[in-house]
Amino acid sequence: MRIKQWLMISFFIVMLLPVGALYFLYISISNLDDKQALVEYVEVTNKMEEIEPKLLDPNIYTLKSKEMYDSVQALTNESIKITLYRSDGVVLFSSLPEPGSYGFPAINMEQAYRNLNDLQKNARTYSLKKPVSNDGNIVGIFEISIARDEWIAGVTNRYLYLGVLFSIFFILLYTVVVILLNRKLNRPLSQLQAQMTAFANGESPSIQIRESNDEIGDLIKHFWKMKAQIEQTQEALAVQQKEKEFIVASLSHDLKTPLTVIRAYTEVLQNDRTLTEHERAEYKEILFQKLEYMKRMLDDLTMYTALQSSKQRTELVEVEGEEYFEMLLSGYDEPCIRKDVSLQVYQSVKKSYEVDPKQMVRVVDNIMGNAIRHTEIGKQIWLAAISSDTKLPDWVFKEFQVELEKWRKAGTVILIQNEGKGIPKEQLDKVFQPFYQAEDARNYGGSSGLGLSIAKMLIEQQNGKIGIWSAKKNGTLLACWIKERRD
Repeated sequence: MRIKQWLMISFFIVMLLPVGALYFLYISISNLDDKQALVEYVEVTNKMEEIEPKLLDPNIYTLKSKEMYDSVQALTNESIKITLYRSDGVVLFSSLPEPGSYGFPAINMEQAYRNLNDLQKNARTYSLKKPVSNDGNIVGIFEISIARDEWIAGVTNRYLYLGVLFSIFFILLYTVVVILLNRKLNRPLSQLQAQMTAFANGESPSIQIRESNDEIGDLIKHFWKMKAQIEQTQEALAVQQKEKEFIVASLSHDLKTPLTVIRAYTEVLQNDRTLTEHERAEYKEILFQKLEYMKRMLDDLTMYTALQSSKQRTELVEVEGEEYFEMLLSGYDEPCIRKDVSLQVYQSVKKSYEVDPKQMVRVVDNIMGNAIRHTEIGKQIWLAAISSDTKLPDWVFKEFQVELEKWRKAGTVILIQNEGKGIPKEQLDKVFQPFYQAEDARNYGGSSGLGLSIAKMLIEQQNGKIGIWSAKKNGTLLACWIKERRD
């Protein structure tokens, strides 16, 4: 049950408690009155009939000394009260007089003559007034009041009984509320506080919180969710920190070699006067290559850092497929010729796409640069863009065709395949990691180790995906999948 609900129910019960007690008391007193009414009426009537004849003497309704009313006083006790009035309303005698006023007080005559010969039933007494006549004239009035002792005792007992029941019920209700408060509020909140303190101190909590379906349970669930999110964020930050440390270490290692070469060749150019012009030109060319390599490495690192920090935003625009891919796949003939590598380009695209044209150029540049570096002299590279409704080219290695057909469904693929030694299967999942290079990859030079990582992030930002397949005897195929725009 929700805390709000049982608090409202408890409050409602507490409000109804006095109402119920009063109703129970009313019913109890009514039942008591009904049971004793007849018996009590008969007893009171009999007592009054015994006393009345002794009060009919006209002589006692004159003002006398107190001792003259001893006979009337003898008729009274703690339960019976007798009051004698003179005809003009003067109180002649009262068995319970006020101190210092005996025999003298007077009351209104209308009040004295009210309810004559009528047995009055009050909450505590029965009373009867009757006139006393002498020679046809009223000389006085007597009033007999008999206390309802048994009825009063019964009411008192019921008050006590109800008070005891009310106290017991109140104590029980208070105990239940305290137990529920401790169970639903105090204990869970204390446990939650202990959990929060342990979490803040990086400790494992010694107390497990019991989950419930009330508001405190919702708070605990929110705490678990927040804790899981914070832990996930901390783990991500730890991974990023390790990645940064790895990047710094890898960058330091990769920059150390070209810097050493630059320093050595620079010292030779400055100090060695025996170098020929041809040797000087050759050394300068090497220096420019190393500087270009360092510049490319720093550019890749800048791009990778921007992509990691989400500062690099991808703006997708609609492009016409045939024209765009013709531009995208061009410009790689000359690098292949310099490397003495054969390049075959194929395009079969007639759809439109939403891509970031500038970043797609960088994706293909990175992949093609990687393919040219890892392709031996005299070998071949294939570059193609193929839409989903076009059959795969025959030059795709047979080992990759079945899996590639499943992978490229409902999208256009950019294929870059090269002949070579291939990449070991256990290394395929690592090639997209930053600064990761295969065992002999560094021998080819000119790579920052971030090209494929950047290509993967850029293609995924454009709602695409990237995959790689490699066969030891044939070579490697790398494919980029992009979503086709349906007209």
